[in-house]
Amino acid sequence: MIRESFAAGHSPVHRLDPRFRVIAATVFSCLAAVFERFEALGLFLALAVVLTATARLDLRQVARRLLLVNGLILFLWAVLPLTTGGAAVLTIGPASVTREGLLLSARITLKSNAILLALIALVATQPIGTLGHALNRLKVPDKLVHLLLITYRYIFVLEQEYLRLVRAARVRCFTPSTRIHTYRTYAYLIGMLFVRAAARADRVHQAMVCRGFAGRFFSLKQFSFTAADGAWAAAMAIALLAAGWLEWMPK
Repeated sequence: MIRESFAAGHSPVHRLDPRFRVIAATVFSCLAAVFERFEALGLFLALAVVLTATARLDLRQVARRLLLVNGLILFLWAVLPLTTGGAAVLTIGPASVTREGLLLSARITLKSNAILLALIALVATQPIGTLGHALNRLKVPDKLVHLLLITYRYIFVLEQEYLRLVRAARVRCFTPSTRIHTYRTYAYLIGMLFVRAAARADRVHQAMVCRGFAGRFFSLKQFSFTAADGAWAAAMAIALLAAGWLEWMPK
């Protein structure tokens, strides 16, 4: 089940306009992804850490997510220095560790951690429903917003259907193994899940139409750009401009 672990809170970040947070996270992520100089990437990471600290998030939850991403990054550290062409700094038998490979791995590490922390602090601190309505206010196509909101709502329903099918199999003494019977049973289970999902989707659509759904979701939350949002926007702009100056200043 998807849990909104960071959505509940009363920090300064939680009180910001969701539209501003979406825009800030998008600009931050795009710039962090394309910048290359370590001075700029270090500033991005420092800014992401400040945002995370200001959001007053559970550090254990944040650390779990960082560990998942950095597990993949460790694999890149093991591969890229050996496969990227460039000047060798260390030779181990037939393999050579290149300076370019080490620099590339370091850049990926800084970028990935900075972007992840920024997304956690700015995007994950709002409920999915609020995020969907913020995207709608930002003129994201309605169909994409509806797809996000309905998928998030009914993925739990599909999970319940799946668990119900699994319980039914266990009641009938089904025990997973490597036999062909096990694979056939799982194939039937997945097929039945798709059938039930289609039937449930049809019933949901009929229920929504009966309740007057005309292609638009309404939100009880009113968005307003306050003076605090303006101050945060100015601070973010200054920090991103500083990162740009560090990226493009003469060496």
